[in-house]
Amino acid sequence: QVQLVESGGGLVQAGGSLRLSCVPSGRTLTNYAMGWFRQAPGKEREFIAAVGWSGATTYADSLKGRFTISRVNAKNTVALQMNSLKPEDTAVYYCAMALTYYSGSAYSDYRYWGQGTQVTVSS
Repeated sequence: QVQLVESGGGLVQAGGSLRLSCVPSGRTLTNYAMGWFRQAPGKEREFIAAVGWSGATTYADSLKGRFTISRVNAKNTVALQMNSLKPEDTAVYYCAMALTYYSGSAYSDYRYWGQGTQVTVSS
């Protein structure tokens, strides 16, 4: 049984930064692609970024430049650095694991999901 545990969410003022972390239990992430998604109230889940087993990354065009995904295989951790946060970034943020070397932006690419961590950006 694989569980993904996100941490690092919270309340931040507009213009601030947060760093989210995700640690899987029950499976190492070394050979698998990882992704981050978010879901705001009343909206569909939205792709943010993905990182393949080699470290290759892909981003949603609208978030590229402000958000950075990274992985540290030795620590079995994937992170999402979020800068210049805006009130519209307020959402629940989810970590996901794909059982492939690379993954894309589709929800169906991912096999396991975390419970999510709330990020609230105040104006």
